[in-house]
Amino acid sequence: MKRLTILLAIALSVLSVHAFEPVKEWGQLQVNGTRLCDQNGNPVMLRGISLGWHNIWPRFYNKKAVKTLVNDWHATVVRAAMGIQIEDNYLENPDFAMQCVEPVIQTAIKNNVYVIIDWHAHKMHTREAVDFFSRMSAKYGKYPHVIYEIFNEPVDDSWESLKTYATQVITAIRKNDPDNIILVGCPHWDQDIHLVADSPLQGFSNIMYTVHFYAATHGEELRQRMEDAVKKGVPVFVSECGATEASGNGRIDEEQERLWIECMERLGISWVCWSVSDKDESCSMLLPRATATGPWADDVIKKHGKIAKGYLTKYNNFSSR
Repeated sequence: MKRLTILLAIALSVLSVHAFEPVKEWGQLQVNGTRLCDQNGNPVMLRGISLGWHNIWPRFYNKKAVKTLVNDWHATVVRAAMGIQIEDNYLENPDFAMQCVEPVIQTAIKNNVYVIIDWHAHKMHTREAVDFFSRMSAKYGKYPHVIYEIFNEPVDDSWESLKTYATQVITAIRKNDPDNIILVGCPHWDQDIHLVADSPLQGFSNIMYTVHFYAATHGEELRQRMEDAVKKGVPVFVSECGATEASGNGRIDEEQERLWIECMERLGISWVCWSVSDKDESCSMLLPRATATGPWADDVIKKHGKIAKGYLTKYNNFSSR
């Protein structure tokens, strides 16, 4: 009897782990108005986790870590933050970058979750970005799992220059991939979404614009700016966020984080939390003694990680399906 009970528990655990595969359920994503929708035009939300810079935390860029985020953390999207700055970045060492990023993409595809290929830059590198996304779209464009984030956080670039950049990169992607979602960054660390609302890109479909926030720094003013942009018809995707200060360090503001989550849920805006890393800072989700692959017990998950995991478990609860 005891053996039967154990086998039943294992079976139920396996069923719960594999109960929901978002790509199998939602298929090819599309943008209708301001909403991200499934293949049938029904609104959906993605909620997930971003890996840290590949060139700083390459140890987490592996198949088992992705499966941990999907199975244990209930992420429906995983973001591969391919570093374009800091030493050993993609521009300096593209082979190493691909060795990190491609297992993440391929594991997401195998597990039927969505994956963001993130050009994690703060400065514009048009020629290199066009080349990179041309190759990525040629290789992975046939998979509905893939989302392209073509410029993580522009800092000093004007919106007009970013529109020119985005037009070139999007055009390159669309030569190979006519359908998958493309995320476009806006000025000032993805905060000036009002500039997008006044002059959005023209002539492209399935485009969304990114807003990034850190709740201990960014409050009601940025939330209202984001909501105003949505009211003007701008499709927004929060591809990076956290409960910490904008530096990634400092205090954690759980109340402001709650207000942000509630705002995004009300507006139907997808969100991705930063980050799977083990740096001595508030936004890093794991302690240095955490394994590279997971699963991660509570004693190696830091406060910010527990907050993010808690929200994912709450809102990505598909057990009733």
